[in-house]
Amino acid sequence: MHGGKAMTGNTENGGGRRWSRWRIAAWAAAAFTLLLPLFAMQVTDQVVWDVADFAIFAALLVGVGVTYEVAARTTGNTAYRSAVGVALAAAFVLVWVNGAVGVIGTERDEANLMYGGVLAVGIIGAIIARFQPRGMARALFATALAQAFVAVVALIAGFGSTAPTWPLDILILTGFFAALWLISAWLFRKTAHGQPPARAASNS
Repeated sequence: MHGGKAMTGNTENGGGRRWSRWRIAAWAAAAFTLLLPLFAMQVTDQVVWDVADFAIFAALLVGVGVTYEVAARTTGNTAYRSAVGVALAAAFVLVWVNGAVGVIGTERDEANLMYGGVLAVGIIGAIIARFQPRGMARALFATALAQAFVAVVALIAGFGSTAPTWPLDILILTGFFAALWLISAWLFRKTAHGQPPARAASNS
């Protein structure tokens, strides 16, 4: 029994150390990401950021990081953690791309404000689902549909059609983000299928 406990303790400690290393690496990557625009400003005139831009970008990184930390500490399920990570990464990149160059036309095109609705679908859906895996899967699937819906509206209305790469840019980015939302939904669904039925859980 003592050996089993020692083994369990070593496993938990080893897992804790591994997750600690992953978190350190993630925060280091976030800091590196924050430095990328500063580096780009030294080599090209196409990137011009001021203090406010860096502050907003840093706030986004911290918000994503803290949200993931909360999710990581509240569950030990790897699929759930991965689902949260993919969803947060998708939201972060969507906001970043929209603010930097814009998905529809340029970053100054007001049609890009529609993507705020995409994020709202995910956030509201997560709140309604109370962050439970099965409901989160539905929320992320609805987010993917919202992403596709914005693209359809933009293409029908001709939003951003003055861009030289239109409509290819909208189609590619929509496919990219929709795929991330769907991957997250699949991981949440996988988590839900791995949970014991409520009746069995209550009897145990």
